[in-house]
Amino acid sequence: MSPQQSAQELFRTADCVCFDVDSTVIQDEGIDELARFCGKGDEVKLLTAEAMGGSMTFQEALKKRLDIIRPSATQIRDFLNTFPIHFTHRISELVKKLQERGVPVYLVSGGFRCLIDPVAEELGISTSNVYANRLKFYFNGEYAGFDENEPTSRSGGKGLVIRRLKEQHGFQRLIMIGDGATDAEASPPADAFIGFGGNVVREEVKKKAAWYITDFQDLIDCLAIQTK
Repeated sequence: MSPQQSAQELFRTADCVCFDVDSTVIQDEGIDELARFCGKGDEVKLLTAEAMGGSMTFQEALKKRLDIIRPSATQIRDFLNTFPIHFTHRISELVKKLQERGVPVYLVSGGFRCLIDPVAEELGISTSNVYANRLKFYFNGEYAGFDENEPTSRSGGKGLVIRRLKEQHGFQRLIMIGDGATDAEASPPADAFIGFGGNVVREEVKKKAAWYITDFQDLIDCLAIQTK
């Protein structure tokens, strides 16, 4: 069995599926869109590209980007009220099919919980199944940093979340799906990594993926195959 066939079989029989969010579940990079909304788009986009390419630690990139944006609580609220969620084609159908099979779905993201919780709610995923970074604000609503204790705020953090999920729930066939370097490095402990290039193709991620797809229809079709 080839690595791709092995990943397909693991996905078809998965007992847990974890998705990255930015450029995977949604079409955009949330931090880039928030930066643009706050008038800091060009500066932050360059750092995002570097971070996703794996050329600096994730926490270093996160801190640098947030120090540029410094979003207030009011700006976050206004952004959520004015910027629509651009879901990736067929993600809603895929999540629904997994849930119908009784497979728990988690969102594991280096983005911000305040932006990701609405994504989870619209997909019918419990916000308790969201692992993401928390922004901190002063009493007057000004930006006060981020919670550096969240595992997703640093390199290797997604793998730590997955390890904890496996320990807590006993998952034996946990799949990580995403577009970036932080997703690829989460397997192991994830039992398989499926690379997603439907919004952006990253060659270094493509090389590391046992199975690389550009359309969630491939995963929907995989679930439809009856195991003998």
